[in-house]
Amino acid sequence: MAAHLEEQQELDNFKYFWKSIGRWIFTLLIVASLGYLGYTIYQGQKASKDQEAAAVLAQMVEKAQQKNDQKAINADLAELQKNYPDSISTAQATLMVAATEFDAGRYDVAEGHLNWVLKNQNAPLVQALAAQRLGVTLLQQKKYDAAINALNTQVEADFEPLMLETKGDVYVAQNKTKEAVQSYEAALSKMPQTAVGRELLQMKIDSLK
Repeated sequence: MAAHLEEQQELDNFKYFWKSIGRWIFTLLIVASLGYLGYTIYQGQKASKDQEAAAVLAQMVEKAQQKNDQKAINADLAELQKNYPDSISTAQATLMVAATEFDAGRYDVAEGHLNWVLKNQNAPLVQALAAQRLGVTLLQQKKYDAAINALNTQVEADFEPLMLETKGDVYVAQNKTKEAVQSYEAALSKMPQTAVGRELLQMKIDSLK
């Protein structure tokens, strides 16, 4: 029971940082550095594995911040994926590397990393983040049907507006104005009244009418 509560606390931390920090790559770096550098260790064997995975993640964050050789970072990621595939630390590390590859324009590599997360991590918040980023990555490659499919992933209610808005972006790229407006309006209806993204979303809708 304690282990379950501890894991839920870590997922709640993940959700807090994602919702409060704007750009997704900074979200990942901040979550990794602030969340898992202070990781509270469970009891028993699982605790040991989580601690080891968190330590590797911390090393990766440090290397990324220092702009070290990407090959070294990729080697650390391969170690995590091989030895700790179920760890949230591994999911975060994979998302972080996917962000780097995306920013470098290596969309096919980013796509592979994001698919790995979706196949190996079941935490709803991690699934939502990976699915949305996969949709954006596929959009950049003009793989529109695959992008829509990724964005149809079932997510928690808090993430539905983000998925719907991204789906609208895909429809815009396809010149499917009607579908885009429907997605944007659905996203707006699910978005809190105080959300900072409402104004931009409304602008997207107005530009299509």
